[in-house]
Amino acid sequence: MNCRITAPARIVGEISLPASKSISNRVLLIDALCPTRGHLRNLAQCDDTDALRDALASSCATEVNVGAAGTAMRFLTAYFATREGRSVLIDGSARMRQRPIKVLVDALRRLGADIQYAGAEGFPPLKIQGKRIHGGELIVSGSVSSQYISALLLIAPVIGGLRLMIEGEMMSRPYIEMTVALMARYGVEAVWNGNVIDVPAGAYHAIDFTVEADWSAASYWWAMQAIMPQSRITLKGLEAQSLQGDSRIAELMAQMGVTGNWCGQYLDLRSNGGAGFCCSTFADLSGTPDIAQTLVVMLCVMGRPFRLTGLRTLRIKETDRLEALRTELLKLGYAVKVEGDDAISWHCQTVQPEANPHISTYHDHRMAMAFAPAAIRFPGLVIDDAQVVSKSYPEFWEHLRAVGFKIEEV
Repeated sequence: MNCRITAPARIVGEISLPASKSISNRVLLIDALCPTRGHLRNLAQCDDTDALRDALASSCATEVNVGAAGTAMRFLTAYFATREGRSVLIDGSARMRQRPIKVLVDALRRLGADIQYAGAEGFPPLKIQGKRIHGGELIVSGSVSSQYISALLLIAPVIGGLRLMIEGEMMSRPYIEMTVALMARYGVEAVWNGNVIDVPAGAYHAIDFTVEADWSAASYWWAMQAIMPQSRITLKGLEAQSLQGDSRIAELMAQMGVTGNWCGQYLDLRSNGGAGFCCSTFADLSGTPDIAQTLVVMLCVMGRPFRLTGLRTLRIKETDRLEALRTELLKLGYAVKVEGDDAISWHCQTVQPEANPHISTYHDHRMAMAFAPAAIRFPGLVIDDAQVVSKSYPEFWEHLRAVGFKIEEV
């Protein structure tokens, strides 16, 4: 499904945001490792979380396909390695078979896991023979996906404890902090000193848990408020003291003249139209790479030069997000520069935009949602493969319609 988007003159409305899939996926796995089950409320209803939930519920399946759900692939690889006597082939989409998993497999093998590659070395699919694996000490590079580190931490208490030593700069640290905080809520207190995380042996204790709304999903609405400052957007379900690193969007957007005013769990977005906005934006997003696409598209559309760093993990996401941004923004006339694997910048260089641009999404939900606000400046902008938003925010297009956007299938 391709969608042509036409924005209203002004956005006014209240949005009930989807639940955080990052939190949902972690509490689902922890709950599965508990001796008894708790009551999990407001779990994310999206492809990624559905894939993980279905796999955990399939106690007898010998083949599991997680599609494009990267978190599910990493977490389930660790989980199935601990399931004594169970043999599972875990696979995914064509893109998933291109996303590296060797660092995690090597770490689990050092703990005694029986994992074989069923295809190309270092990539899914994986043949996992569950067995009793042991804890101990591991050294893992901090430059890899935080999901590898979280996967190891989540299983650590049930395999006898783990000392995890993280080498070098730690990417996406807030996601690891989220994992450790949620483990503590379930009764396992990890000790984090510098780049060493010690997880004791023990058991998780089942609890009832309500998942907060998703700050990553909120970022697209912050972008719309910034581009269309006369709007009045209210977001529902967020937590001010959130476990999610992407809540940093509020801090970043405040520097751009967009503020959020709290009233309980309602967050009213307001903009001063950029008054006092610094001429250029410089930010290190190594802890929050999932909001990079939102910011890049928004800043281009607003005509604000920028340089964003800490983006090395974007090359191995649902697509090569750095190259995808460069390619698709050219269609709108913005010549951004990708600097190696770590940075992207724009200093107001422009080219002639396409007359009727179609934005390719590369099977990446965040490409679709990050480019949607650009329709405010490019009426009739077409987003190809628009249904890809189901990976994290299935109601995104309906929410746009509810606040006055015209969404037509083309």
